[in-house]
Amino acid sequence: MVSAYALFTHPFPTPFFFDSPFPYPLPPTAYISHSSLSTFHNHQWSSLPTLAKTPRPEPNPLLTQLGFRPNLQCSSSPITADIGTVFSLLQAVGIDDKEAKVLLNKNPVLCFTSLDCLRARIECFNSVGLDGLVLSNLITKCPNLLTAEEIGPFLSFVRHDLAGKIEPGQLRKLFRAADVRFLVGFDEKVGLLLRRGVSDEKIVDVLNKVNLYKALCLKSVEDIDTTITFLNRFGGIDLIVRRPSLLNYDLETQLAPRVEFLTEVSGGDENATGVLLGKLPAILSYTVDHTKGHVELLRSFAGLSDEQIFKILLVFPNVVSASRERKMRPRIKFLKECGLSSNDIYKFLIKAPLFLGLSFEDNLAYKLVFLVKIGYRYRTRDMAAAIGSATRTSSDNLQRVIELFLSYGFSCADIVVMSRRHPQILQYSHGALEKKMEYLINEMGREIGELLAFPAFLGYKLDDRIKARYEVKRKILGEGMSLNKLLTVSSESFTPKTPTYVIDLNVE
Repeated sequence: MVSAYALFTHPFPTPFFFDSPFPYPLPPTAYISHSSLSTFHNHQWSSLPTLAKTPRPEPNPLLTQLGFRPNLQCSSSPITADIGTVFSLLQAVGIDDKEAKVLLNKNPVLCFTSLDCLRARIECFNSVGLDGLVLSNLITKCPNLLTAEEIGPFLSFVRHDLAGKIEPGQLRKLFRAADVRFLVGFDEKVGLLLRRGVSDEKIVDVLNKVNLYKALCLKSVEDIDTTITFLNRFGGIDLIVRRPSLLNYDLETQLAPRVEFLTEVSGGDENATGVLLGKLPAILSYTVDHTKGHVELLRSFAGLSDEQIFKILLVFPNVVSASRERKMRPRIKFLKECGLSSNDIYKFLIKAPLFLGLSFEDNLAYKLVFLVKIGYRYRTRDMAAAIGSATRTSSDNLQRVIELFLSYGFSCADIVVMSRRHPQILQYSHGALEKKMEYLINEMGREIGELLAFPAFLGYKLDDRIKARYEVKRKILGEGMSLNKLLTVSSESFTPKTPTYVIDLNVE
């Protein structure tokens, strides 16, 4: 790659082998006029003070030494470059002989454009992160990038008002996909997003996560405004900030039908639909047919009502990302084989919705093996309850919990008994369990075997509940108090009530 110095200072010789590359006469309109750019370039909004006040990057010092300051809007100039000079300029950018000849054939206007203007345009592409091989490939694919009058104001907006923070990859995709005419009005559309509530701090993040061509270039200001207004009923601009790709979708054919279907499943409750979208804005990236397939499976195969299905969606919106045939159907079938009714399946999925989404090979299979090894019978209601609890912990923690109980003298049968009475013991952190068991033995002076009768002891917080209550009651009841009564009574019943009256013993 030729150095920047060579690009802007080296005298460009005319290649001796380069005859006229044009198989046709150049049009009389080859000179570039930029009078139509004033509306685009003179963008002024009060909504973007931070980005608008960002210091402008300094121009290439080599250009300054030559007495040249880049101007993003190339003006028509009677001093144009000859073919050889343009050819050498393209070579300096990284375009080889063959590509340069094809490029000049496709865009003969290059030879009727001021050399300073071409150099300035290249400098401006460099200033927004497009240089080297990326820039040469872009110019080869889109020859008019060096001459189109719409490009200058757009680059000025990105470079100055957005502080050059749009990712080069985003700009590359945009220039490869978009007709340059669609760049006009880009600044106005960004201004609309700011006025409708996207903060200055978030605007660049939003622009870097959308398809700029689909979300902004192909849509009018009115289209974008209508989309935001529609979403205001369900969370508004916050949905866009959290999931910018929502702007990629067409309102009439994509967003509206998807929201309407979810609202239908909710029973027409737009507030509840808004809560669902707030939990997972990405749910709108799934087509109506996709989501409808998941809902229909839960209706027909699991026997759930729409009300139950929507509640499951609220608990675990990502259920729509689970494969229907590979995950959902076989797992619902498993629950049926365990003897669960439709209502039982609903209660199970409300408590353990991850059961439908976890990997079988990397997660559930290991947990099922642990449970079978300690004595659970396959395809029983007890097994269903145990695997439901196990979905809320890792395979490693489940193994450590089982090993911890065994180290304290419990048998596998004991672990099964305790987990049948209180399935949650399988999901608790092994470290927290060990601390509670140590306190039970060493501080309270109790037998570890008491957990067989009251395994729920392990579910209470050690400091806030177990220690606090034990310290209060042991002075009154001594060491032999019931663990069940100590922990299960409500706070109101546990705390002695203050008498509402006082007897004055001094009254005669």
